Amino acid sequence: MTDIRVNGLRGVELAVFDLKETSAFYSNAWGLSEVASANGAAYLRASGTEHHVLTIHERPKAGLVAINFSAPSRAGVDGLHAKAVAMGCEIVSAPQELPAIAGGGYGFSVKTPEGQTLNISSDVIVHAGGSFKDHSQPLKMSHAVLNVMDVDKQRAFFCDVLGFRLTDSTARMDFVRCSSYHHSIALARAQGASLNHMAYEVENFDGLMRGAGRMKKHGYKIGWGVGRHGPGNNLFSYFVEPNGFVTEYTAEVDYIDEAKHVVGTPDYWAKIMNGPDRFGLADPSPELRDAMAGKILDERNKRCEEIISQKLAG
Repeated sequence: MTDIRVNGLRGVELAVFDLKETSAFYSNAWGLSEVASANGAAYLRASGTEHHVLTIHERPKAGLVAINFSAPSRAGVDGLHAKAVAMGCEIVSAPQELPAIAGGGYGFSVKTPEGQTLNISSDVIVHAGGSFKDHSQPLKMSHAVLNVMDVDKQRAFFCDVLGFRLTDSTARMDFVRCSSYHHSIALARAQGASLNHMAYEVENFDGLMRGAGRMKKHGYKIGWGVGRHGPGNNLFSYFVEPNGFVTEYTAEVDYIDEAKHVVGTPDYWAKIMNGPDRFGLADPSPELRDAMAGKILDERNKRCEEIISQKLAG
């Protein structure tokens, strides 16, 4: 079957410290819109067709819960599940009908070799799209970047099990795609597994700048940008959100011509660019570097654990 593969990124799921505060941030400052909420979770949509691109769960410890992908059909979901089982992957849940509040559909969950949960689904409720008039509001989830210890093993999982293809490789990251979009996942070489950042695509450069301006008005400084990356050729501006996750506005992402594409190697990119910004103007702030490495989230989780321990002891 040709449809035994993932064919798109739907969004991410996060555990957050304060559901109300986080939902308000993403609705008012970031530009998403809450589409549903229940049982300590909220679902937020962008202006595109996906039912939701961000799910947030209120929990004592913040972190990445899952990354959500699409498959082209129910048969594709079943095929991917069978393939994952045959290749010895850890299955979280077998194919099943999914809750209506989260858009319904049919899907299953599997873990990567480093333990991140991936939800893969088809036949999810979709929106007409284009419901937001302000082009500074995100269209969709563009990509997610994972910090990983073994890039080769993680890349093999995405490519061999889920049908991704390698687009580019640098000294810092491997970029893999599940469609003609340059990358839906990037794998950053790191000392441990965590979420490096998540990126939301806006319509154009003007939308990116207006989105950054809206964030500034809400009291959030740009942690990195505005700049343009090498792999993907995309414009970017990065911020640290209330929980300590890194979130990015991006625009003008490259699309790949499968017949002509040649994978960019680390040597190629080292010759083309001196650093991750083509313009050479933007450097990430120390806070943003720490947030990408998961240090800010770890510190906040430790503080919460200490507070909970003190309350229990008192």
